Amino acid sequence: MEGQDLHVMMFPFFAFGHISPFVQLADALSLHNVHVTLLSASSNIPRITSLSTTSSSFDIVTVDIPPIDGLPPSLHSTSDMTFDMAELLKLAVDAMKPQLHDILSVHKPHIILHDFSHHWMSSVASPLGVKTLFFSVFSALSSAFLTVPDRRDSDLRLPPPGFPTSSSIKSIDPHEASDMRYVFMSFHGGPSVYDRVTQSMRDCDAIVCKSCREMEGPFIDYLSNRYGKPVLLTGPLVQDPAREGGLDPEWKEWLDGFEEGSVVFCSFGSETFLDRTQIEELVTGLENTGLPFLVVLNFPKEGGRPKLKEMLPEGFEERVKGRGRAREGWTPQKEIMAHASVGCYVSHAGLSSVMEGLINGCRLVLLPMRGDQFFNARLCEGDLGVGVKVRRDGESGGFDREGVREAVVEAVKKGKGEGEKWRGLLVDGGLREGYVRDLVRGMKGLVGGLNV
Repeated sequence: MEGQDLHVMMFPFFAFGHISPFVQLADALSLHNVHVTLLSASSNIPRITSLSTTSSSFDIVTVDIPPIDGLPPSLHSTSDMTFDMAELLKLAVDAMKPQLHDILSVHKPHIILHDFSHHWMSSVASPLGVKTLFFSVFSALSSAFLTVPDRRDSDLRLPPPGFPTSSSIKSIDPHEASDMRYVFMSFHGGPSVYDRVTQSMRDCDAIVCKSCREMEGPFIDYLSNRYGKPVLLTGPLVQDPAREGGLDPEWKEWLDGFEEGSVVFCSFGSETFLDRTQIEELVTGLENTGLPFLVVLNFPKEGGRPKLKEMLPEGFEERVKGRGRAREGWTPQKEIMAHASVGCYVSHAGLSSVMEGLINGCRLVLLPMRGDQFFNARLCEGDLGVGVKVRRDGESGGFDREGVREAVVEAVKKGKGEGEKWRGLLVDGGLREGYVRDLVRGMKGLVGGLNV
C-alpha cells in the first residue's frame, strides 16, 4: 500500500447511474490509502452511503445546486426529474464554477475526478494547481465510436476514421444512429453532451475509463491516440455476488420453488422506461418461453404515473400465476440475481447491469433502449461472445414477443460459454487490486512529488 499522501476529489453528475461508479471507485481508492472526498447534493448522501461498502473511509462534502427557472429546488438527482428538468440540471451545474473554485481552494486536493457535465473543470482547477481527470462511466467502445474529435451527427452509422478493425462493429442500425443524435443536440442553449465530453477529454490531464484491457484494449488505445493523452483504467468495478440468506422470506420461498438456473430475471434499471406496447411484447415473450420469470419495470415521473397492472396484457397474471411475476419499483435485485434458481438475465444492457449479470453467472439477453446501451450490447455479443441481442427492426428499433422468446431460448440453450471466462476475470481479486494499484500509481505520476 502506498502512503496516505494523495488527495482525490470526485464530482459526479447528479444521476445515480453516474454516482454509483464514482462511489465504487471511491471505495477502491480508499482501500489503497487514498484520501477521497466526494461532492454531491445533500439529499443524495443517504443513498451514496448505502451504495458504499466503505463509506467511513471517504469524505462527503455537500454542494448547493444553483436555482434555475423550471428546476424545482427540492430535486437533487435525475431519478426524480422529467427529461427537461434533467437538461436544466446541466445548466445548474454550469453555474457551479464559482462554488467549485471555493471548494478546491479550501480542500486543496491534488486531483479532481469529474464527470461529463463539468466540461469547464480544467479552467477552474488548473490555475489552482489541481490536476483534472475526466472519468467516463461509459464503455470505452461507446466513447471511441461516438465522442472522438470531429465526429458529426450526419455520419453516425459508420465508425470514425481509424476505429479498431478488430471490432465486430462495421456499422450500426438506422434506429441506433437516430438515437445517438441526442448526444449532439443543445437544450436551453447549453452545450451538447458531445461538446461536454469532448471538451472534458481535450482539456483534462488524463482520461479515466471504467474498463479493463482484457475486455476493451483496442478501444482504450484508440481513445488515447485520438486525444493524445494517457487513459488510466479502474479495472472491473464490480461488487461480489450477494451471499446466500439475504433474501426476505417472500422472495426466497418463491425462488426456492424452481430448479437451479431455470428462472429468467428481467430488469431495465431505474431510469430506462418502456411504453405500453413494449411492455406487452416483452412480458408476452417471456410468458411464451414456458420458463419461470420475474420482470421488474419502472415508469417516468412526468405525466400520470401508470400502474403496472394497467400496462399488462389482459389475462396475463392469471396465465402465468405460479411461474411468472411482474413487479414495479424497487426489488432486492442483487440478492435475487445471486439466488441459485436465477440463470438468465434480460436487461437494457447498461454497463453495470451487464457486469452484474456476468458476475452472477447468468446468461445474458440484451435489449438496449438508448445511447451507450446499444454499444454495450454489441460489445457483449460481438466482441466478448456473451449474450444474445433481441432481434428488432433496423429502421424503427421495434421488437416483438417472438424476438424476445427466441433470444431467451437461444441464451439458455447456449449455456454459460464465454460468460464463465469473463466471470472468472471479474471476480479475480488480484486482477482488480492490480488495476487500482496501477491507477493510484498513474495518478501520483501526474501529480509528481508523491511517493510512488
